[in-house]
Amino acid sequence: MKKLILFVACVVALSLDALAQTAGVPATTNIPGQKYPQLLPDNRVAFRVKAPDAQKVQMDLGKKYDMVKDTSGFWTVTTEPIPEGFHYYSLVVDGVPLCDPSSQTFYGMGRMASGIDIPDKDMDYYQPKNVPHGQVRSVNYYSDITKAWRRANVYTPPGYDDNSKKRYPVLYLQHGAGEDETGWPNQGKMDFILDNLIAEGKAMPMIVVMERGYATDPTKPVSTTGGGPGNMTSNVFPEVLVKEVIPMIDKTFRTLADRDNRAMAGLSMGGFQTFQTTMTNLDKFAYIGGFSGAGRLQPGSDIKQLYDGAWADPAAFNKKIKVVYMSIGTKEPERMYTGVKGFHEALEKAGIKHVYYESPGTSHEWQTWRRSLKQYAGLIFKN
Repeated sequence: MKKLILFVACVVALSLDALAQTAGVPATTNIPGQKYPQLLPDNRVAFRVKAPDAQKVQMDLGKKYDMVKDTSGFWTVTTEPIPEGFHYYSLVVDGVPLCDPSSQTFYGMGRMASGIDIPDKDMDYYQPKNVPHGQVRSVNYYSDITKAWRRANVYTPPGYDDNSKKRYPVLYLQHGAGEDETGWPNQGKMDFILDNLIAEGKAMPMIVVMERGYATDPTKPVSTTGGGPGNMTSNVFPEVLVKEVIPMIDKTFRTLADRDNRAMAGLSMGGFQTFQTTMTNLDKFAYIGGFSGAGRLQPGSDIKQLYDGAWADPAAFNKKIKVVYMSIGTKEPERMYTGVKGFHEALEKAGIKHVYYESPGTSHEWQTWRRSLKQYAGLIFKN
């Protein structure tokens, strides 16, 4: 009898342990009330979608998983462990990529896509907390350069509306390729990052402007080849930012409208655009940041000859620019990793002061860029 009781107890314990390993919780990116996708304790994700008439359904998370259909018309699959951080994904129904109706949608990959946030053990800094919060506002304006209406998202810090005389420094913060001005507030959690840093006294209160990094002058021919990161050959975004966006922001918001209180940073394509814009307008910016994207240095070329020789005199440049920041994820594609690290090494060899950061264990993804913003925001606008 004792052996039987012990056997039953072991079976129950093993069953409870198995249940604990498979019990999931709805992802924070789900539509309210939807149980799937579910996050499992080991960072696997369970997906479930109803498509009774579909012949084949896959879940595309960078890797495609074949889903299995039950008698009720539901297709399910459980992935392998997914790295921490934000990931775009799609349902592929009979060969057509679609958004998951149970998930919130995000503009990424050049289209609307579903997204899922895998909890990070170090995610406290981008979570909403009981601290004063800023606001993200939408500003529409007509661009004489692009001959089109454009929109910028603008973060105003906590207390902005409480004191009508106080003025603030401005960070111009850019998204990456295939994304737009909604990327940093939605996927990047930039408002929570800034709210928390400001509340802890680790960052200065600042205005943050997020614009769409694509801009084309209809009077100029569009290049169909080359252009490099951000397609800078055809893109007139730097001109739009300097000639239209900055004056509009300085007129509309209470800014400290001088170069010592103006910064720019961006991720991937936005990082390349940041260096292209700031290095050719050093009279307007004192802080430069590139997350997974920086300047372009061709093999064998001299970094001191870039940007009309802006780095030819390291001492003069170091005195003029207060912060140059560059970052990359340790698991990024080799071409990106070696490109950014190589640029860092070239700056170091040339005697250009800068901060270089490698995000441990992250790839070309929002987790790299969230960490980078946290660091960069804590460095700028401090005398």
